[in-house]
Amino acid sequence: MNAYFDISLPVKSGMLTWPGDEEVLLERTLSLERGDPCNLSRLRMGLHAGTHLDAPLHFLPRGEDIASMPPEAGIGPARLVEIPGSRVIGRVDLEPFSPRRGERLLLKTLNSRDSWWERPFDPHYAHLDPGAAAYLAERGILLLGVDYLSVGPFGERAGEVHRLLLEAGIWILEGLDLGAVEPGDYELICLPLRVANGDGSPARAILRTLG
Repeated sequence: MNAYFDISLPVKSGMLTWPGDEEVLLERTLSLERGDPCNLSRLRMGLHAGTHLDAPLHFLPRGEDIASMPPEAGIGPARLVEIPGSRVIGRVDLEPFSPRRGERLLLKTLNSRDSWWERPFDPHYAHLDPGAAAYLAERGILLLGVDYLSVGPFGERAGEVHRLLLEAGIWILEGLDLGAVEPGDYELICLPLRVANGDGSPARAILRTLG
């Protein structure tokens, strides 16, 4: 029997966001308890809050928007690999896994040791360096998922890592909760909102065991 793992973060007011990004606010505008005919809420959030996908437009001036993401990029076989010992993930950390052309690759790092989204922002989170990004671009993977709010380091070099991946046609899935999932092969089901001209989008990401 297949098992399902929800690897996306719950969206709620005050949740952890990237420094300088808009704060998430979920507000009840109509309430049954107040005598209104229904419950009705509004949500204010940036496109890169919580579990989200980056579109090429995020860092490439002429890049595709998130509405252009083909559904098959986020739906299909995926491989979860664990890199527990490196805060800065380089090419040497990825080479043992021999990333395959066209695959969806998810990285479980030391970020997943704790519920990182319930803690203050940590600028020293585990991330890829430019050499690792260039290696994945060379290998031609389709999608890369990571367990923090950015695939690149905090600071100016984050853009370099993103650009190397996005220029190679790699879709980036960030903000995953991988703490309860073991390395292995799964089916990924993950789609963004179809935001026209969006540089990213919140996403719901599910892993299903195979067999």
